Amino acid sequence: MKKAVILIILSLFVFSFKIWAKDYKIGPEDVIEVGVWKEPDLSRTVIVRPDGKISLPLIGDVQAKGLTPIQLKDEIQRKFKSFLSNPVVFVILTEINSPKIYILGKVKSPGMYPLKSDLTLLQAIALAGGFAEWAKKDKVIILRREKEKDIRLIVNIDKFVKNKGGEKDVELKNGDRVIIP
Repeated sequence: MKKAVILIILSLFVFSFKIWAKDYKIGPEDVIEVGVWKEPDLSRTVIVRPDGKISLPLIGDVQAKGLTPIQLKDEIQRKFKSFLSNPVVFVILTEINSPKIYILGKVKSPGMYPLKSDLTLLQAIALAGGFAEWAKKDKVIILRREKEKDIRLIVNIDKFVKNKGGEKDVELKNGDRVIIP
């Protein structure tokens, strides 16, 4: 009875996690908890290395970068089948650290910032402490990598803030570089 309840709870957790994690791609510096049912010695919390891999007992290195948590769970479970009769594996993404944006130029605190949730250009500038004194708010540049090529977006923040000219706040994506001239 106790096993059945635990399996039902685990199944509900995995199902709800599948809905949330179906699109997120794991990257370097993300922290992942890998659990193997009834095998505490094989369960670990691991950080994705710069090469995109994690290391686990028995199975060694596993490529994590670019996979969703569900895909990683399936891969780990497949590898453990060589050592365990019916492995039940779960993967929990405990820290999202890989998505980043870079803010350069005339802001008070330029640098790299984590992209932990949806973030717009105006919010990113606020994170960086706001514009420096001589910043050109009418020529903010966003460099975005798309299909091996940089796309250049130029945003006039003054028009956006004053609600003139149809400018929109831009949602930033992983790897975006914001340049404030």
